[in-house]
Amino acid sequence: MTIKEIMKYIESEYSVINDTPCEICGGEYIAENLEIDIIDDVPYDMCTCICSSCGHEKLFEFYAPFIEENNLKKAKNILN
Repeated sequence: MTIKEIMKYIESEYSVINDTPCEICGGEYIAENLEIDIIDDVPYDMCTCICSSCGHEKLFEFYAPFIEENNLKKAKNILN
């Protein structure tokens, strides 16, 4: 993937977050923390969000196809 494609992909993740109302009060989520996690050898963007109105926390998980295989192996070695 090119940098432009990666940025569009990440931008789409934030669109999903922005379009998802809080399940408690209907408020808007704000991204607080974004990290990569490996689940069953598959990379995911894990985005922890907080509702700006009530403080409810929600974890969004997005498949991260832009993580290259050699970087995935390095990440797995660090995590293990």
